[in-house]
Amino acid sequence: MALLTPEIQQKLTALLVEEGLVAKSDIEAAQKESVDKKQPLFAVLAENGTVDDELLTHAIAQVSGVPYVNLRGTVIDEKILNLLPEDIAERFMAVPLAEVQNRLAVAMIDANNVQAVDYLANRIQRPIKVFMASEAGIRHVLEQYKADLSTVGDVATQTEEESKQEAAGNIQTIVQDSPISRALSTILEYAVKTKASDIHVEPLEKTLKIRVRVDGVLREIMQLPKSIEPALVSRIKILSNLKIDEHRTPQDGQFAVKVSDKEVDLRIAISPVVWGEQVVIRLLDKSGNTFDLEQMGYAGRALRAIRKGIQRPNGMILTSGPTGSGKSTSLYALIKEIKDDSVNIVTLEDPVEYKMDGVNQIQVNTDVGLTFASGLRSILRQDPNIIMVGEIRDAETANLAVQAALTGHLVFSTLHTNSAAGVLPRLLDMGIEPFLIASTVNTIIGQRLVRRVAPRRDAYNSNPIETQNILNTVGHLLPKSREQIQAVSEDLGYKDLPLAGQNAYTLVKGRDTPATPRGYAGRAGLYEVMDVSETIQSLIVKRATSAEIQHQAVADGMVTMRQDGYLKSLQGITTLEEVNRVAADI
Repeated sequence: MALLTPEIQQKLTALLVEEGLVAKSDIEAAQKESVDKKQPLFAVLAENGTVDDELLTHAIAQVSGVPYVNLRGTVIDEKILNLLPEDIAERFMAVPLAEVQNRLAVAMIDANNVQAVDYLANRIQRPIKVFMASEAGIRHVLEQYKADLSTVGDVATQTEEESKQEAAGNIQTIVQDSPISRALSTILEYAVKTKASDIHVEPLEKTLKIRVRVDGVLREIMQLPKSIEPALVSRIKILSNLKIDEHRTPQDGQFAVKVSDKEVDLRIAISPVVWGEQVVIRLLDKSGNTFDLEQMGYAGRALRAIRKGIQRPNGMILTSGPTGSGKSTSLYALIKEIKDDSVNIVTLEDPVEYKMDGVNQIQVNTDVGLTFASGLRSILRQDPNIIMVGEIRDAETANLAVQAALTGHLVFSTLHTNSAAGVLPRLLDMGIEPFLIASTVNTIIGQRLVRRVAPRRDAYNSNPIETQNILNTVGHLLPKSREQIQAVSEDLGYKDLPLAGQNAYTLVKGRDTPATPRGYAGRAGLYEVMDVSETIQSLIVKRATSAEIQHQAVADGMVTMRQDGYLKSLQGITTLEEVNRVAADI
């Protein structure tokens, strides 16, 4: 914290009391304590938790006449970071923010330090605009220097000649070389800091392309020389305990890394392609999930249908959706909802993505014969109440799961289908008899993930086309009069839904910044939850099509994924454009 003059301290205490942020009695008590401890007054206030560091910095900036900026959740563009060297930034606790009219905006802890400001302006050879930020905010930006991808290019140059030695059989030397390790570590750090879910290392004819998937959308971050590919892929294979001399068949592995005090599990998939070997790395951040159904986006009818399904003593609850749509996360949330010492929960997963206390989790290992089918047979001898099968991939596993549900177990699993109704024909295709499906399947969840609108957002009125799409999709669900607003909103699980038949609806869009590309930050789920009623059971027995089953489920009150998305758009959670992108075919 910057050194405060007595005059500024006096103004600051007056401001905090005047704004009602700190009680006068707390100030007086802290003044006595600061004398006893021989510590500055505001250090004592911060230590006691009376004032937050961010709030205090904001107040100091206000009384000092310096603009304030909160950097705790900010991501600065790499090009801007490169304008101020890391060693200078750390020495002066000052970080660059943006370029404005040939001036560089810089945030500092001690923005009143004229000598430091002059030095920085001379160092970067341009005038600067100074902002005040907290120490935590400055350190948050300093951490981003460590994930500077420009260093990877330098490493590529250093190792280009050494990589050529692979042709002479000197693989071991190359993969243990520290520059390659640094390059891989930097790419992993960048992916973790940008909250990417996957890293794609893709060989082209003359280059090596690196892409990351952030909030479900892939984007290229860099291209490396082709010559670095053998060393980089070999390094990944060694960390994953894979065969480094095998280039003709796909290989799967995993390892863990620690980045910014976070433990991240990595799942590795390597496949031979035309120009080399493609590597896809799935990142599983253990610290980022609460497995809370409401926070994941379940609401209203969908939430009630799920809770009804998991309270049954036996049967099957299935989640469906494409790869990466959050099916496994939904299963973990359901298990957390019903986890209790009175029941034995056993899971069979490939791989075990999140470790949960009080749940017996089994890792599939095909190399020793532990498949989903053989593992499920073993589980049935372990006196389980609830069984989770990570995925139903074949007819044998499907048949065993149905038999487990018939014999008094509650079975959770996932299937790759486009919608909830598509699960039933898929089971028929696996050879399960219709009457068995009808008598075992209780609840089916269809889901997709959409990007959330960033906190920095702007509201606007829908245009005629958007308005018509809203009315066509959810017009019949919206309240018809003001008297119905509360009842309909509670039924659907959203707050203060707008009336049907309006000429325009209030929507939101996020602001495009380096921290929130295209105005999005994070993801939310779109869900449709089908409760298998007696009417749907009779349709299943008659081998009805998925379209017929979907139509009946909607008639029974199911909110489809597309409708759920439009309702979330009206709540400001996502945008119509994003819903149409992921749920246009539903």
